[in-house]
Amino acid sequence: MTESPAHVEVQTAAGRVRGAWREVAGSSVRSAAFLGIPFAQAPVGDLRFAAPQPAEPWPDVRDALEQGATAQRGDPGVTLIPEPSVPGESTLNANVFTPAPGDTAAKLPVLVWIHGGGYFAGSPASPWYDGRAFNRDGVVTVSIGYRLGFDGFGHIEGAPSNRGVRDWLAGLEWVQQNIAAFGGDPSRVTIAGQSAGGGAVLTLLGMPAAQHLFHGVYALSSALADVSPERARAFSTKMARELGVPATRDGFASVSEEEVLTAQRKLSQLDLSSMGETIDEGLGLGPAIDDDLIVRPTTQSLAQGIGSDKPLVLGAADDEFSMAVQDQASKLRWIPLALLLRPFKLSSAVRRGYLAANRAVVARGHAAVLGRLITDKMFRTGVVKTARARGGAPTWVYRIAFRSTKFDAAVHCIDVPFFFDCLDGPAVDALTGPNPPQALADAIHGAAVTFVKTGNPGWTAWSAVPNSGIVFGGATATTAEEVGGFASVEPLL
Repeated sequence: MTESPAHVEVQTAAGRVRGAWREVAGSSVRSAAFLGIPFAQAPVGDLRFAAPQPAEPWPDVRDALEQGATAQRGDPGVTLIPEPSVPGESTLNANVFTPAPGDTAAKLPVLVWIHGGGYFAGSPASPWYDGRAFNRDGVVTVSIGYRLGFDGFGHIEGAPSNRGVRDWLAGLEWVQQNIAAFGGDPSRVTIAGQSAGGGAVLTLLGMPAAQHLFHGVYALSSALADVSPERARAFSTKMARELGVPATRDGFASVSEEEVLTAQRKLSQLDLSSMGETIDEGLGLGPAIDDDLIVRPTTQSLAQGIGSDKPLVLGAADDEFSMAVQDQASKLRWIPLALLLRPFKLSSAVRRGYLAANRAVVARGHAAVLGRLITDKMFRTGVVKTARARGGAPTWVYRIAFRSTKFDAAVHCIDVPFFFDCLDGPAVDALTGPNPPQALADAIHGAAVTFVKTGNPGWTAWSAVPNSGIVFGGATATTAEEVGGFASVEPLL
């Protein structure tokens, strides 16, 4: 079939796909979008708890004009990032955005995005993850789906471990085999992600089996899981008990996906009394230490030099989860800080040191302290631990200080629309407030483009000058290099 002016076709290893051309505002560059290309067979039936299997070839041209099915099910409700659910069985698919489809001589650098969502939610179908701005700047962009929650990460006797991780590997293998046909260079692949997606790319960085699949890492607000075998088995036992089935592959396969999701939601509920333990030890769902793909905690692998040949950028926002307790500010102000922070099991000395290191936050009230502590335990301490574990391996650190005018804080996900330079995208102002500064998008997105192209984002590396980095944002949405931007977490380390 001949191409129309609006469509373009590319030959992949499994068959030919048809994508759509789009204009890029303010640029003469056009972007072609290929959506929902399967990189593995649908994980249903006998393949439900199996390792991903290569997609079966198709004989005719396959339309890649609409988002493929997502592992996320049902209406996700109001979320910080619009990540819609798409029904269907074939959830292991890739979206490719490219300015040079079919041009195997283009050899453009490639960014592969892994979405977040706590390893149990999220979707690659977000309009924010459209790669047209990266295409404008000469970068091919890919986003991939993966199995979520218990189906993706639960410990199941008789089934392969870390099925969601294996999906990431399968998606990256697909990129290696096919991205040249989309104008990309398989020898210049950067993996990136935010929140659980940031944890995903760090997990891959510390995984020997993944080293041949990428060449740089950009980790935004990383949430590592590193679930211990004991916690993984304990959660599986609870799931089996809740569902009334044996904790085996056959047992879990005997109940529907919907039943598994219902039990998973019930057993994963959070409250303030258990928050400290959950933050310290995790939920039991996520990449797990399995003595196969993941043999030790990720920071230990990085400290042993795994991934040391690959450049890394990582960072976090100042107040990732402050909005989670913001609506309780009027009540929390009456609770003594020592009592409020008790679930986190800080010693008296650590608590005093932490409050002293965060006097400006203390001045904003008890809710601000609780939100900052959650942020520090979940995200900001991880930045420092990871950077230090890497030693002299090329590592750059950033901090997001831009305060949403809606939440009056640098909250979780605030950096994503700046990273993708999509400030005109749907629901962006619901997160950032009205009129987010384009200059900040130019800086954050520009640093990402520079890193993908050169392996250096353009500021002083932590690995060259310890504790150095850059702060994006602040009161005037400016950028500046700094030393000690994460010093306030030191009492927690």
